[in-house]
Amino acid sequence: MDTKDFFEIAHHHDRPNSKYYIETLFPDFIEISGDRLYGDDPSIIGGIATINDIPTTVIGQLRGRDIEERIKYNFSMSKPEGYRKTLRLMKQAEKFERPIICFVDTLGAHPGKEAEERGQGNAIANCLMECMYLKTPIISILIGDGGSGGALALCVADVIIALEYATLSIITPKACANILWNDSSRYIDAAELLKMKAINLFELGVIDEILSEPQDGAQTSPDVMVKTIQRCLVKTIERYMKIPIKKIMKQRKNKYNEMGKDFLVT
Repeated sequence: MDTKDFFEIAHHHDRPNSKYYIETLFPDFIEISGDRLYGDDPSIIGGIATINDIPTTVIGQLRGRDIEERIKYNFSMSKPEGYRKTLRLMKQAEKFERPIICFVDTLGAHPGKEAEERGQGNAIANCLMECMYLKTPIISILIGDGGSGGALALCVADVIIALEYATLSIITPKACANILWNDSSRYIDAAELLKMKAINLFELGVIDEILSEPQDGAQTSPDVMVKTIQRCLVKTIERYMKIPIKKIMKQRKNKYNEMGKDFLVT
């Protein structure tokens, strides 16, 4: 499949978002709001739930499926309070020994002046740092766009799983094309250079597993996609619950120390 067709599927307006997956996979989900410092960020949903009778903490980045939802969720671009809420939930999960499940789907962190004034960079950096040392398993699932540090804040994990038409990159293709060629219409060329598709990420060792989507994308059979994700989550959580936490933390550290070594220029 060429990159243009890939993005048509990946950005289909009916593609299931984090809210859909959380409500379907976790019918007993209880949402927790606020960062206990400034306020609540609706672009990130998080709380506690069970899967296969296993208590978990679930966090998801929200993409709207119509213009009203997109405005409500700030077009998936979280502000500092969103990342502080994320970290608050993660630290709570550590305290109660609950595995963490993150659904990643964002264009990137909010770039506005008010976000910087409220400590955007620090909020994201704290997520990255704390996740390296959290004493509980972390599973991240790329379900759509994984843009820049906004996505990375939820991607320091023991296992990173990607849906077939998900992406992860340091910058959006259009922004990259603007920087390289001053021409956002060349976003397909930029996407090829970024190696941002799930298959590229797997080949580079950035992600650990790809989940096949129904033909023409998850939006064509969302119930099938939910069952695929559920099987994968249960299998992964049960496996990690049998591993001592000290070993999990050591493996996590080694995973990120080794990532990219084969591609270093000497």
